Amino acid sequence: MSDSTGRDTAPPGMISSRKVHDGYVVKMSVDTVRFPDGTTGDLDMIRHPGAAAVLALPGSATEKDPEVLLLRQYRYAAGGYLYEIPAGLPLGPDEPWEECARRELEEETGQKATRLSHLARLDIAPGFTDVVIHLFLAEMLVPGQVMLDEHEFVEPLRVRFSEALEMTRTGAITDVKTVAALLYAAAFVVGKDGRRA
Repeated sequence: MSDSTGRDTAPPGMISSRKVHDGYVVKMSVDTVRFPDGTTGDLDMIRHPGAAAVLALPGSATEKDPEVLLLRQYRYAAGGYLYEIPAGLPLGPDEPWEECARRELEEETGQKATRLSHLARLDIAPGFTDVVIHLFLAEMLVPGQVMLDEHEFVEPLRVRFSEALEMTRTGAITDVKTVAALLYAAAFVVGKDGRRA
């Protein structure tokens, strides 16, 4: 499609895709893309099923400085251990994000949420991947059962919310979903009444 000047007016988006890798978690391709100005080019693309991540508070978010449940987790790609909030992939394309969040929280920490609410959606690195992480807030935790995957090495720990924020400020917490969840909660959730719409 083109206008009277011969300029391509077709909407931006994928023209074609060539698969490079089809892995367990990610699929990589080189996509030929039409840009908003009508030009085309090739872009590397990583497709990912997305994830749910949970800011878990054993008590209530209305507390002034509640406890936060973090994980010290071995991450090969990061070269060692990171402090993170619980998170994981859906079991399939039909698993609701809330169910994924509840399941991952229990599997990784042995805790279940009495209250669970959606906080935000994060586009993690939109320059080269479609991965989206859905952030949830879990409150009033009760005991459940740990069920770690074969290659998950996690150590749960509880810190005060203020300490987790300080760990973020000093660079002890660098995981993007964890930083985003903590800062979002600091701005809009923790210690605030009527905090969620």
